[in-house]
Amino acid sequence: MKIMVCYEGSGASQAALRIAVKHAKAFGAKLILVASLERRNKDEQNKVVQKLEQELKNAKDKIASEGLECDTHLLVRGISPDEDLVTYAKEQSIDEIAIGIRKRSKVGKLIFGSTAQYLILNAHCPVVTVK
Repeated sequence: MKIMVCYEGSGASQAALRIAVKHAKAFGAKLILVASLERRNKDEQNKVVQKLEQELKNAKDKIASEGLECDTHLLVRGISPDEDLVTYAKEQSIDEIAIGIRKRSKVGKLIFGSTAQYLILNAHCPVVTVK
């Protein structure tokens, strides 16, 4: 079994990671932490990539301290983070996706959309949302 965690270091993604770790221990699953971002100008992108790489490393170290192994991947494919995550999950034959959610206003949802909503509607596997 493979569990993909959408992770960028926020409180919501840390909550998703905690649940995914419990599932991995219970089912003997492999954890895969994935961050995805849109292409940006080079300077801005380098800063974001460095931050996300550090967040992924910190999470991997924390998981290792609990006696589990995981893979980490940073996606910069250029479609959209939502589509990139769904595509990656399908390519890797992921069995479950864990994603943290946070409350947004109706206007916020309208303007920014929701990665979790996109994953729930388009992923080929179950999506666990955690707040």
